[in-house]
Amino acid sequence: MDKKKTKKVVKEAYGKIAQGQEGCGCGTCGPDTKEFAKSVGYSEEELKAVPDEANLALSCGNPTALASLKEGEVVLDLGSGAGFDCFLAATKVGLNGKIIGVDMTPEMVEKARDNAKKNGVENVEFRLGEIENLPMEDNSVDVVISNCVINLSADKPMVFQEVYRVLKPGGRIAISDIAILKELPKKIQESIEAYVGCVGGAMLIDEYKKIVEASGLKDVKVTVKGTSACIDPNTKDPIGRAILDGLGKNESLGRYVVSIYVEGHK
Repeated sequence: MDKKKTKKVVKEAYGKIAQGQEGCGCGTCGPDTKEFAKSVGYSEEELKAVPDEANLALSCGNPTALASLKEGEVVLDLGSGAGFDCFLAATKVGLNGKIIGVDMTPEMVEKARDNAKKNGVENVEFRLGEIENLPMEDNSVDVVISNCVINLSADKPMVFQEVYRVLKPGGRIAISDIAILKELPKKIQESIEAYVGCVGGAMLIDEYKKIVEASGLKDVKVTVKGTSACIDPNTKDPIGRAILDGLGKNESLGRYVVSIYVEGHK
């Protein structure tokens, strides 16, 4: 798919997820959203601080923990969805801090704003926009977080150029994402379901690191956290039928796909 079509497909898919019409693109990432969140790094205490409606089980890690957020910081969440990480971050930066979530899906932004209003969270703001063209001023945020979103972008170098632009000098990134250990089978590379499911658009780890460094960010560190989040814990196979069909006999997605943490600073 070209960039324009890729963006359209992703936007439509996640619009349906926001409206409860579908689960994540690779299938249902766990019938219990709280248990799923725990499995990718969130504590019981953290989950109590987040509205249940904001947890759509779309994570592959816990970037708020990686970021070591401090009181009074301004935090930007790329692809903020229903606001899950934004609401958690809001408890860490306090009322003197501010959280800004950016998402290109109108349905997600509407859901996040509704969640904020219902739960009386005042230090969060949700903006409709694209992570390749952020609706943010230069040098305006202390920390950029993101959770299982950048792999969905059709222009990942542009994402990190934008991240560099909006970070204050000394600002840092704390990103959870999906990457690959080796090239995916062609059938998976060409699968729309695999792309929407955070698999088909994932990059090789070394390539990912080079793109981040090329943006100007320093001391870039990419750490493999574990196997892909959307893996059936019993069979160790991906839940999505199209992804499963793209693998060879006796292969599991874990041989190809991993969740990573990405750190760096301006």
